[in-house]
Amino acid sequence: MMMMMMMSITLTESFAHLFFHDQDNMREMFRDFIGKRRQCPFKGQNDAHQLSYKRFRRQINQRSSTQAPAVSTPLATERHCELSFEFDTVCQRLDLDSPPRHHEPARTVLHGNLQALEGSVSHCGAVTPLTTPHTISAGERPATENFPEQGWMWRAADQEHDNAQQTGSDVRRHNLRPFAVLDTAAVSLQGKSVIKLAAPSLQNDYYSNVLDCSRTGMVALALGSSVYLWNSETRALVGHLDPSTQTGRPCLWSISCLCWSRDGRTLCIGTRRGEIQLWDVEYKQSMRCLPSHLSVVGALSWKHQLLSSGSVLGRIHHLDPRTPAPLVGAAVQKEGICSLQWSPGDDWLASGSTGGLLRIWDGDIAGFARSKQPVTTMTQPSAVKAMGWCPWQRNTIATGGGWKDGELRIWDTQSGTCMTSASTNSQICSLRWAEKKRYLVTGHGLPHHQVICWSSEFPSVCPIHQLTGHSHRVLHVALNPDNTQIFSAGVDHCFHVWDL
Repeated sequence: MMMMMMMSITLTESFAHLFFHDQDNMREMFRDFIGKRRQCPFKGQNDAHQLSYKRFRRQINQRSSTQAPAVSTPLATERHCELSFEFDTVCQRLDLDSPPRHHEPARTVLHGNLQALEGSVSHCGAVTPLTTPHTISAGERPATENFPEQGWMWRAADQEHDNAQQTGSDVRRHNLRPFAVLDTAAVSLQGKSVIKLAAPSLQNDYYSNVLDCSRTGMVALALGSSVYLWNSETRALVGHLDPSTQTGRPCLWSISCLCWSRDGRTLCIGTRRGEIQLWDVEYKQSMRCLPSHLSVVGALSWKHQLLSSGSVLGRIHHLDPRTPAPLVGAAVQKEGICSLQWSPGDDWLASGSTGGLLRIWDGDIAGFARSKQPVTTMTQPSAVKAMGWCPWQRNTIATGGGWKDGELRIWDTQSGTCMTSASTNSQICSLRWAEKKRYLVTGHGLPHHQVICWSSEFPSVCPIHQLTGHSHRVLHVALNPDNTQIFSAGVDHCFHVWDL
């Protein structure tokens, strides 16, 4: 009995020794393989690494055939270890400031003929041609399960003032209200602003175009996701437009550009979602919502009853809001569009790109061919964001360079040559022509953050007034109808009124 117990103990110790010894060998072999794997993580391992893996796999297979199943391993046993890494393309959509969406179906375009130009966004954000044409009626938008319908609401300034009094807002909160008076000048002095107003939530975006004045003197300024209307004659805030959804929750999609129609009755608003909103200011109601682009609307310009819009994807759309299918023409360029303007006679359309190209297109807007080419192309070292046609000099256009350039240039669009230029040693953020005063007005960034008035005695330009008062760059400038006042909005969240 004693002999049998001793033999049992001896056998147990032997099996234990073999088991732990075998486990140590397995651990060493696995560690050896992992070490070689780390040293050679990509394709092209040398023969020693291949043999190491073969030996490891062979011993695993031998033990699995005679013993219990081996522990699970992430290594495939049917093929060699060819570890290679394939990185998926980074997928993103150019809807800036937009909330996350859950696999939104591709937007349909305004007209079936556009499928050769505008594409739908795939799951990786690539632009692919549409296969099914679709027409969107007035005010219609493709409905999606996770995409609430957006509308606009008008809020009068009188209601806001009453609400502010009822809540007992203090002076500090009053100063943060849009177009609240921050400072006034008792005497109009040259180079000093007449009145300084608050412009909170103004985006620090060089490529935005969110200030314009109508022919009736109504100033429109986008602050965040709202558009405020200020009467320059009475110097009173009229009210503002707010985007909202059918769910009642506020929308945070910011506004990228706006412009008035030539008669001053319709305000056109472009958003970072690619929508274009038309608003009748006289009747305080929305006229139409045009889901025109798949990306940020960079610039807008009117040609009589037709509206042209440009996007950061380089698409130019020509829209007739009076028709059920408003898209009547389109053009494509490679770079993003940050400025767009029809010439005073509506003969030419100028488009400025982020790549420093100024293109001149003819007035024939019909058709959707990709082969449509500009008549003239001019180049400057920085983005063509500050740009404007001269109202009294035919075929003449002015552009301003960015902070790496700082040149004010006057171009002849017929020959495509620069007639004259002037160095400003600062970023030119905005540009307007004062037709009745024969001035050119520019807004600047570093180092002085000023507004400059230029005399335009062709073929030369020279500064005649330097208006200082902003503490940060002047992103936007506009003029009242009789060109006696300049309006400027800066990153310092201030809106200045200057007398010429």
